[in-house]
Amino acid sequence: MRKVFGIMIPAMMIAFIVAVIPFFNSCQELSEDVMRVHILANSDSAADQSLKLSVRDRVLEHCSAYFDDCEDKNEAMAVTEDHLDEIEKVAEKEIRDQGFDYPVKAEVGQAYFNTRYYDEFTMPAGWYDSLRLTIGEGGGKNWWCVMYPALCVGAATDDKMKEDLSDGEYRVVTSDKVDFRFKIVEYWEDLCNLFR
Repeated sequence: MRKVFGIMIPAMMIAFIVAVIPFFNSCQELSEDVMRVHILANSDSAADQSLKLSVRDRVLEHCSAYFDDCEDKNEAMAVTEDHLDEIEKVAEKEIRDQGFDYPVKAEVGQAYFNTRYYDEFTMPAGWYDSLRLTIGEGGGKNWWCVMYPALCVGAATDDKMKEDLSDGEYRVVTSDKVDFRFKIVEYWEDLCNLFR
């Protein structure tokens, strides 16, 4: 019996490593290749949450043309940084059009995102470069997705993801939502955040 366990345990460890390491590496690549968008609502009131979604739609629609000639995430980040004032103005106009007078702040930086499950894809936990829009106090529930390549708000077709992501990245985002490897990546990222 000891001999069987002596063989089974190392075999299980090897199988685990073979299953997790390539997945983990693809998750790391994904966090380096995509730019997220993070929109924080003023509060959790129904009106402020609805406003957040209106701002989201307007900003994503406006920004989509920015990335037509971008070859990679770094170019998309640079273009976004060049247009922060314009993005704020678009968001402010939508806020005013909806009858509110909240200020809005647009900034680019790195932020930690938990694993997020969308209808068509999953984004693993990790640190991502992102456009962050804070509406008013920014104290409400937030919304986040992928801004570059455009995988949000109806743009996330299977063909679009295959075109914009590497094979490994595509396998990650289209993995089954109950894939245990997402939890392992999230636990690892949470552990790393303790020392950040």
